[in-house]
Amino acid sequence: MNLYNSLEEIVGIEGTAIALGNFDGVHVGHQELMERTVKAAKAANLKSAVFTFSNHPRNLLSKGQTVKNILYPEEKAAVIKAFGVDYMFNVPFDDEMRCMSAVEFIDKILLMKLKMQEVCCGFNFKFGHKSSGSAETLVSEGAKGHFRTHVLGPVIIGGEVVSSSRIRECIEQGDVVRCMRFMGRRYSIGGEVVVGNRLGKTIGFPTSNLIVDDSMVSPANGVYITYCTHNGKRYPSVTNVGTKPTVGEFSKNMETHIFDFDKELYGKTILVEFIKKTRDEKKFESMDALAEQIKQDCIIAKDYHSKAY
Repeated sequence: MNLYNSLEEIVGIEGTAIALGNFDGVHVGHQELMERTVKAAKAANLKSAVFTFSNHPRNLLSKGQTVKNILYPEEKAAVIKAFGVDYMFNVPFDDEMRCMSAVEFIDKILLMKLKMQEVCCGFNFKFGHKSSGSAETLVSEGAKGHFRTHVLGPVIIGGEVVSSSRIRECIEQGDVVRCMRFMGRRYSIGGEVVVGNRLGKTIGFPTSNLIVDDSMVSPANGVYITYCTHNGKRYPSVTNVGTKPTVGEFSKNMETHIFDFDKELYGKTILVEFIKKTRDEKKFESMDALAEQIKQDCIIAKDYHSKAY
């Protein structure tokens, strides 16, 4: 897959079938959109492409409001690449783009720059200045003979329309089970292991610590059954997300205890997959009470993992 991070980089593009959207969670709706686009491209002997923005438009349009990311850019690109997409256009949403009318966007960007001949979008897709463009705009403009338009209806799971905003809510509420249904894969957080306060090791439960990135949506505080992947190997684990209220005042972080694992991971990269939340975070009366609860958390997680195989 060829990745373009600015409009200036995009040269020599062949005829394309393009999927349009934010793709900020690359959820099952986005996946269906990509599958449809790749299929349409092959049928018409075109290159398949995804057009999206590297920053969320709402962060520029709404002062003081920040939409947190679900995936890091490299994660987003990796998921999209796995669907067999030829081109990914991941360009900044800036003031010039913000002021562009819907028809200008179609003519100058999609047709002239990206050589679009077919386009796929969701039923609620909006674009152009003040969201003046919609799926219906693409249909009407395409009908003039410039391109073919495919509009996908809502993807509904459990009576709910799948959306990135719903996924953010699920993560923030700790409902990682429902989140997995919407995303088509487990919600995960990756990063470099940092030195913590080493409390876990002193009470017999050493942990690998990740700092929670404030630009990313993060799970509700609590304990989760997880998997931890390091160096290509996946290990059963249990993870606490929170501020460690029993031992002091700390920034939100993530501590993962990997079962039957004794290697030092400081400075190494890990990926933690969230399977199920087992309890909320709470403040305990003593360190002994905390240690006893952690022991019970591990028993619950180990029992789950033993039945998962």
